[in-house]
Amino acid sequence: MSLKGKTLFISGGSRGIGLAIALRAARDGANVAIAAKTAAPHPKLPGTIYTAAEKIEKAGGKALPIICDIRDETQVEKAVAATVEQFGGIDICINNASAIQLTGTLETDMKRFDLMHQVNMRGTFLVSKMCIPHLRLAKNPHILNLAPPLDMAAKWFKGHVAYTMAKFGMSMCTLGMSAEFAADGIAVNSLWPLTAIDTAAVRNLLGGVSVAQQCRSPEIMADAACAIFNRPSRETTGNFYIDEEVLRAEGITDFSRYAPQATGPLAGDFFVPDEVLARTDTKLTRLL
Repeated sequence: MSLKGKTLFISGGSRGIGLAIALRAARDGANVAIAAKTAAPHPKLPGTIYTAAEKIEKAGGKALPIICDIRDETQVEKAVAATVEQFGGIDICINNASAIQLTGTLETDMKRFDLMHQVNMRGTFLVSKMCIPHLRLAKNPHILNLAPPLDMAAKWFKGHVAYTMAKFGMSMCTLGMSAEFAADGIAVNSLWPLTAIDTAAVRNLLGGVSVAQQCRSPEIMADAACAIFNRPSRETTGNFYIDEEVLRAEGITDFSRYAPQATGPLAGDFFVPDEVLARTDTKLTRLL
């Protein structure tokens, strides 16, 4: 199976997991629209939509960099329209853009609360809404939300209620839309990592280089995502996938290449349910 000729619309894909998915698809010869805000270099974050587009082209794909704030309905509408005009349609929608702040209730200002909910939950809903009319025309359409399983345990809320609410809002889009659009043959799934992933968020918010050494690379999420996209959409919907489990189902058993720098147990990511940890052979420590 291959993504050659498929068109992906990715929110926030200028770096990290979103970019890794874009590059993995590009190696198959996919078309990738990168819809993100970063048009100019950021002092603390690597990459722009233009550097991402350059990498996608070098990897073998076709790229369309689009300046887009997914909080703005008009911008999203225009970004989707530009993608369809450029590539003739949309086969896959990836809701990758996310805002994070791990603070308690009293420490969370409402401006940041609003940002997390506007980007994570509202942005996922809006981008999906705009892509769905075009996905209905695709042969094997997929929506993938980079969102966690819906595990309603208090421990996932107590330290950062606002963030968890916003992130679980993305997961609820998966739950609801997978049923709503099942008759259209549109697969709507979530994908979440078993371990922490070495991204700017981890390095800047969760402990820097020392924690990064306990992480896997974004490529594991990219490989898992592309495995999902190659599955029949009518048979693959409403799932809350964990990256390692997706790849094990594909026959992969050696995951060392995703964490070549690790010297001990890897850090388990937030929101991974206890039952998932109970069935994995991977040695993990808890980030939370």
